[in-house]
Amino acid sequence: MISFEPTEDQRLIQETVGELAKTTLAPRAREFEAAREVADDVQQVIGEMGLALAAVPEAHGGQELGLLTAVLINEGLSRGDSATPFGLHGFGPYVWAAQELASSDQLTDLLTPLAAGKPGGAVAWSEVKARKDRAAFVTTASKSGDGYTLSGSKCFVGGVAAADRFIVFADVEGEATDAPWSGSGAFVVKRDAPGLKLGKRHETLGLACADFGRLELDGVDVNEADRLRGGDDFVAATLRFFARYSLTVAARQVGLCKSSFDITRDYCDIREAFGKPIGHFQAVAFTLADRHMDAESAGELCRRAAWAWDARKPFETCLAYTAQAVAHAHEAAMRCGDDAVQLHGGAGFMRDVIVEKMMRDAKQTALVGMTAEQMDQVAALVACRAKLTPELVLPTPDAQAILT
Repeated sequence: MISFEPTEDQRLIQETVGELAKTTLAPRAREFEAAREVADDVQQVIGEMGLALAAVPEAHGGQELGLLTAVLINEGLSRGDSATPFGLHGFGPYVWAAQELASSDQLTDLLTPLAAGKPGGAVAWSEVKARKDRAAFVTTASKSGDGYTLSGSKCFVGGVAAADRFIVFADVEGEATDAPWSGSGAFVVKRDAPGLKLGKRHETLGLACADFGRLELDGVDVNEADRLRGGDDFVAATLRFFARYSLTVAARQVGLCKSSFDITRDYCDIREAFGKPIGHFQAVAFTLADRHMDAESAGELCRRAAWAWDARKPFETCLAYTAQAVAHAHEAAMRCGDDAVQLHGGAGFMRDVIVEKMMRDAKQTALVGMTAEQMDQVAALVACRAKLTPELVLPTPDAQAILT
């Protein structure tokens, strides 16, 4: 019998993260939003706890606790503040991209600074322009001597301000074949590399404590050792990176679902109309029940998918479970956020009440990594027993997925 109940170690981590979320993150959510960053003292505390490296192998400075533990951590942090995980050092896609794409020696070099308490890096995938001939990047990597020269523009790159290096995806000239996404490559570019320019920070709907910006690459030279090849199959490694990272994002949506439900249920218990709490009216009670089911089912789907990855189930199984979990979590978070505002009435859209922030955060989080629409498509393909191909799964660069 399969059980997704946490182990004793995972339960202890949940309790520790839950206490931090309740006593520190929730009371300071508006502070972080106004400052547009997570305070240094909180960054330090979470860094010392080693939460960002929970799923990283011990050989590379991590705790080797698995994806399920990472999912539980992200859910717990988000229950305190749905935006905070996006503003924390080491909680972005960089760790997951590095694990899937880098060699063992490269991985040690990429993760050592993060294990030492430094901010780490960021991932540059999305682009403003689109190619019409094939699924590929407009940003190019041209062979130059013993390395490559990168040219192009990237947008919606999360963690730009703090990152000390970037994993930049580009189309490698001369390597494309008829296979989908062939010719794609990933390169490590250091922040101080000549020709690299950081653009202005984007103004966003939600997730205000996370920074999103652009990268301009004007003839940036990198060495062959800076190319991340993803083992024997770069496209498959990229698929695994997106799937695993998107699952941690879905877990944050689960935390948002549960937090918004708790807040709204408590409000419906004290807000009275016609002589009784509004939660005692059938229409309100049914809405609360539906949102509770959303939160619980989204959490279970995320845990099942994480368990499959940790148990090394076949890739198709892991991807199918992940697709169902991510799609449902994003859609559930939007319903929970929207109904939380609705049930608070006029107070719901006032900045004095946190649920309006949750609704904005839920919408923007739904654009991070793989979206609900993409994962719905993957789930549908699996259900219809259709072949899963990279061009139907990976987000095209011009889809402008947020990576933070």
